[in-house]
Amino acid sequence: MAVLMKRFVLIASILGLFAAVPAQAAVDEGVVKRAEAYFQKLKTAQARFIQTNTNGQQLTGTFYLSRPGKLRFEYDPPSKDFVVADGKFIYFYDGELEEQTNAPIGTTLADFFLRKDFTLHGDLTVKDTRDTGGFIQIEVTQTEDPGEGTLTFAFTPENFTLKKWRVVDAQGALTEVELFYLKTGVELDKKLFGYVDPRLKDDNRKPRFNE
Repeated sequence: MAVLMKRFVLIASILGLFAAVPAQAAVDEGVVKRAEAYFQKLKTAQARFIQTNTNGQQLTGTFYLSRPGKLRFEYDPPSKDFVVADGKFIYFYDGELEEQTNAPIGTTLADFFLRKDFTLHGDLTVKDTRDTGGFIQIEVTQTEDPGEGTLTFAFTPENFTLKKWRVVDAQGALTEVELFYLKTGVELDKKLFGYVDPRLKDDNRKPRFNE
């Protein structure tokens, strides 16, 4: 069970916020358009993060983003875990088990975040927009399978910058990620987004990545 939970945490951390949905949820299309414009302009980013898991455990690390298609979550020591998307596949490395799993990006929630043309319509449906907890929040589900869970983005009201996100799965388990010291429009080494197997001992190994 612990192993399954850990793997869920890694996957959920790719796109993972808060508050119960009001009985009468309302959608502000102006807020939705601001969010779409924000993500459409967001090409590269780097930030520190705190990830809070459904059991209250907290992990820290560094987040890297290169849209479209690429991201990396690098967890701080002593954890050896990391998550990397190279443009086609997303890899989850479990440092404790020394095991790697992967999946096509298009089959994961990360696809909605990493696609070239970001939209909160079509295969995503906005359930609610709200101004609460000091943030402007947007809660979305998959249009064809809303029962699979929710994804909520939280933006700072003063400059509409992404601050947090939360994933709640079909069983109610949640993972929240909060960003700190966010920098956008930064130059990032493309090697960050190539999967390198830590189990390999060859110092000349090269990362696997897609242009």
